[in-house]
Amino acid sequence: MWKVFVILGAINAAAAVGFGAFGAHGLEGKLSDRLMEVYQTGVQYHVMHALGLLAIGLTAAYAGGSASLSWSGWLLFAGIIIFSGSLYTMAFTGITWLGAITPIGGTAFIAGWVMLIIAVLKI
Repeated sequence: MWKVFVILGAINAAAAVGFGAFGAHGLEGKLSDRLMEVYQTGVQYHVMHALGLLAIGLTAAYAGGSASLSWSGWLLFAGIIIFSGSLYTMAFTGITWLGAITPIGGTAFIAGWVMLIIAVLKI
């Protein structure tokens, strides 16, 4: 299990850097200031939670896997897809109703961090 989350964390960290660089260099002047803010928020949360996936993987490598750690990792991964993904899509398309989906990803992030707390308390 730990390898899965370290790999997912590394892939997502690399992807977040790519998205950030693309936003800084490829989208400059192409998006409104508001949509650029939306895009950058997606990148920020993407990076933070990629690091969270790495932390979960390393915790599992150190302490052993558990259902709580597994849930934690999958919830953070789902949060990246739903939260950052909806913001990236909104920025590229201008479809603002996608903002209604974003809180689902935020809720997954919160639940993932809570599950990490539970997992560590059980160790």
